[in-house]
Amino acid sequence: MKHQVAINNRTRSRLNLKLLEKVISKFLLSRKLPRAEVSLVLVGDQLMRRLNRQTRGKDKVTDVLSFRDSDSPVKEPNFLGEIVIDYQQIKRQAKIFQTSIQEELVFILVHGLLHLVGYNDKTKAEAELMDKLAKKFLAKL
Repeated sequence: MKHQVAINNRTRSRLNLKLLEKVISKFLLSRKLPRAEVSLVLVGDQLMRRLNRQTRGKDKVTDVLSFRDSDSPVKEPNFLGEIVIDYQQIKRQAKIFQTSIQEELVFILVHGLLHLVGYNDKTKAEAELMDKLAKKFLAKL
């Protein structure tokens, strides 16, 4: 059985979902997770703010939330978890970092995937490691 990727675009924007699926697939293969299943949901500010408040107690927008299946009381075989990305926030960050929206989206997607495989960014050192790993993966992509 091959890995499975489910993408739900809840924005009004037309996005290159094939590219996002390809990035997820290549990431899973690079991590030797050929049977893993990942869910990706693209949302706007309102839903992301609500999710961030409910799950992390932070009443503000964030770019990405990752929900690992290993943290869930009900385990699904092969299900790695779900990534939720705020597309409006991605567009703002692309302007700030002077990069394309697509590049920022893919970078944040990889960041979310790293969370699903167990990386954290609670400290500066952890955040720097995640950035380094994301950039290394993207350079190969």
